Amino acid sequence: MDCLFCKIVNNEIPAEIIYEDDQVIAFNDINPQAPTHALIIPRKHIATLNDIADEDASLVGHMVQVAGKIAKQLGFDSTGYRTVFNCNEHGGQTVYHIHLHLLGGKPMGWPPYQETLKTPV
Repeated sequence: MDCLFCKIVNNEIPAEIIYEDDQVIAFNDINPQAPTHALIIPRKHIATLNDIADEDASLVGHMVQVAGKIAKQLGFDSTGYRTVFNCNEHGGQTVYHIHLHLLGGKPMGWPPYQETLKTPV
């Protein structure tokens, strides 16, 4: 399998690891969109949110709990942060191994992205 995140899990390529346990690894995103932008990935390869099986529910819950732990560790749990899962091309997923984005350290606006609507001429 030629999965970038599996290679990180297997220590085949380096990453700036900020948390790890027997289920997940968290590391800093190489293209940060906030002062803190970490990715939390399961050690188990699951390509997209659509591929999560019933037996993976606790794993995904654990990923969310880890996001909260990291936010607390880094000191922005009380001021706020954003978590995001992207799914497939139109959802913005570029690496097909589920990952939870944790963004913090600055105020976040909503919506996070707004397309310019063009009116036909």
